[in-house]
Amino acid sequence: MQMKMGFEFQALVFSLALLVLVLATPCLGSFVKSENKIKSAVFLSPKMELGPGSVSNKVYFDFEFPKGHIAIKSFDAEVVDEAGNPVPLHETYLHHWVVMKYHKHKKGTGEKPGYGVRNHGLCQGQVLGQIFGLGSETRGTSTRVPDPFGIESGNPEDVSEGYEEKWMANIHAIDTRGVEDKKGCTECRCNLYNITKDERGKPLSPDYIGGLLCCSDSAQCTVREGFKGTKRSVYLKYTVKWIDWDNFVVPVKIYIFDVTDTVKKSDNSKGTNPVHHCQIEYQVDPCSTGHKDRNGCVQVNKAHIPLPNGGYVVYGVAHQHSGGKGSTLYGQNGRAICSSIPTYGNGTKAGNEADYIVGMSTCYPKPGSVKIADGETLTLVSNYSSNKQHTGVMGLFYILVAEQLPQQNFRNSFLSSVVPYIRRIFYL
Repeated sequence: MQMKMGFEFQALVFSLALLVLVLATPCLGSFVKSENKIKSAVFLSPKMELGPGSVSNKVYFDFEFPKGHIAIKSFDAEVVDEAGNPVPLHETYLHHWVVMKYHKHKKGTGEKPGYGVRNHGLCQGQVLGQIFGLGSETRGTSTRVPDPFGIESGNPEDVSEGYEEKWMANIHAIDTRGVEDKKGCTECRCNLYNITKDERGKPLSPDYIGGLLCCSDSAQCTVREGFKGTKRSVYLKYTVKWIDWDNFVVPVKIYIFDVTDTVKKSDNSKGTNPVHHCQIEYQVDPCSTGHKDRNGCVQVNKAHIPLPNGGYVVYGVAHQHSGGKGSTLYGQNGRAICSSIPTYGNGTKAGNEADYIVGMSTCYPKPGSVKIADGETLTLVSNYSSNKQHTGVMGLFYILVAEQLPQQNFRNSFLSSVVPYIRRIFYL
């Protein structure tokens, strides 16, 4: 008994000494990276068969993804042919790809999910609820999540009993080989697709001249008379990097903001919960001749979006279509949280296609240097060239937010494991 008490006393002294050391350490993030062993896997989406001018815009359930409780460190993708060769945007335009979680009932039948698991917002329902997603810029845009942060996946505690976590994807690709107007096809102009009604048969508004409603799955863009081309199979090739989840990983939340979000107060008695209506896409109208002469043809769209729960920004990037000139997310005091600028290609090879956006710049603030306060109203600004009209454009902004800094996360994890042990010793 005496020996046991002596051992317990020594353990208590050691634990208390270690506890004091942890609480006195100003930064613990420096040694975390060496603990992380990054794993990587390459996958191919289901086959997409495309002929000249055709569109594939399908949803794929049970999308292949790494298993287990992990921290995702990056998700990179591109379109390839059957031989694995990269396909340039001027042949197959990647309008967008998005990857989402869903929880499927283990005894359920069919391919439909049980229920979707969206990101932290803030759009209505499942709108813009993806965990990952980009467009034509995918080859030249970094998706790396900096150490020691990670996007959590596969935590069994987050899944209801009887369900399992799955992944799904929506891939929107447009084959523009031999079409009359490549840019018109990629901007989904309704006249080029001969579309006057939506998928439910409802007539489109006369003001709606282009956008997602006109380039849905199996739609056909006008091909030049006499052009002959064959069908071919293409795939979304995607590379996922991750590490096993442990107490060194600092979890991040995903927020996607939309410049078309018309935020309004709720109708409830307190009116404290804003109602979001994200329209996803919008139209850029051509500027006047006078503006063209002064080179001032830029359409600026803004949205003011309150963020209920803030934190530390560790990554940021915008999503724009051709014509985009950049986007900035501002804090309530006017400070720039992150600016993201497009890179346009100037060649023919995949990754450098002339006049297409082939990359978006990203932000990696020093941990702790950019903080958003709880309830802070952010301003999203999206700029597009209006030298000519653009239809179906997007102005999205994607950020990763950590509620705690690395040293706070480690201290909390350490305390949660050590304190119960110390209490047990005291109550012996």
